[in-house]
Amino acid sequence: MFSFKITHKDKNSRARCSQLSTPHGVVETPVFMPVATQAAVKTISPKELDECSAQIILSNAYHLYLRPGLDVIKEMGGLHNFMSWDKPILTDSGGYQVFSLAFLRKHKSDGVEFQSHIDGSKHFLTPEKVIQIQRTLGSDIIMPLDDCIEYPATREMAKAALERTAHWAERSKNEYLKSSPGKDKQVLFGITQGSTYDDLRKESCERLAELDFFGYAIGGLSVGEPQDLMYNTFSLATDNLPAEKPRYVMGIGMPEDILEAVSRGVDMFDCVIPTRYGRNGSAFTSEGKLTVRNAEFKSDDNPLDSNCDCYACKNFSRAYLRHLFNSSEMLGLRLVSLHNIYFFLKFTQDIRDAIKQDRFNEFKDNFMNKYSQLSKV
Repeated sequence: MFSFKITHKDKNSRARCSQLSTPHGVVETPVFMPVATQAAVKTISPKELDECSAQIILSNAYHLYLRPGLDVIKEMGGLHNFMSWDKPILTDSGGYQVFSLAFLRKHKSDGVEFQSHIDGSKHFLTPEKVIQIQRTLGSDIIMPLDDCIEYPATREMAKAALERTAHWAERSKNEYLKSSPGKDKQVLFGITQGSTYDDLRKESCERLAELDFFGYAIGGLSVGEPQDLMYNTFSLATDNLPAEKPRYVMGIGMPEDILEAVSRGVDMFDCVIPTRYGRNGSAFTSEGKLTVRNAEFKSDDNPLDSNCDCYACKNFSRAYLRHLFNSSEMLGLRLVSLHNIYFFLKFTQDIRDAIKQDRFNEFKDNFMNKYSQLSKV
């Protein structure tokens, strides 16, 4: 059975802890969701995710619909069985992926037509079909089709995207209720849009709140907007969304951005940053990011992060990891990706602990002061 309960509010900020209960387990928030776009977190096994204390992962309905296809996943007993993951799964609708196909998509009143990035085949997604796809996948939390636009966007573009997203949200909710296997099986979030226009973002939040979704996502960010506008949008959204419902910022992954969002009352995050950076040899540490390939680490026998207990840090030196990358050994990118996943999951665990002790602001300041050390070198 699904439920959402706020368990503690920090006395000195808007940061909060909560419990999101699902049929596949309870998620403690604030939470970071590793991204398993195509039913796999790149280079990381489900067993390793579990050992890193991952509570919930994100997969993408658009990608899975195209490959391997719904028939395969249905035959395998649903997405959880298909990928051998028995904890909660959130599936994104694919709105952002369709947005990225700028020259291959065409909006229509009842949906969006696009060409597959795999083979060029044409497909037409409606709000109803997106819900049906996620019904077949069997994920715990599902998302509606939305219209994500680039930054900068004219007011007219932002208003049109808001209207389309609101209309699609209503149709998605109707399809969800019509085809519902029961609220104990799946829940539907809404997605706010409005670009960085304050009044449009407020309007989007209010219109979605009227539809009474289980939770709400803040979409349309991390598309090139300045950091101050991103943070302002966090505040606008949390000011105008129901306080008793979960709040989820989509696609945000830098530690400093997560801290700012948490300070404004956001509960959930996802991003490809940990594994994308890991595959390129960039490691997140308690002192900032470091590039493993750099010559300065050629004879460095220290772990990536002396404050980390992940498998990579407990067993391998920076010198060895640099050697792996410079020798094009796949183990290198796996180990740094694993470290980054561990880092983000431990980071959000530390955030939860700080909130429960009413010292979130202190934790935020201390973390950022230490985290910026490498960038000062």
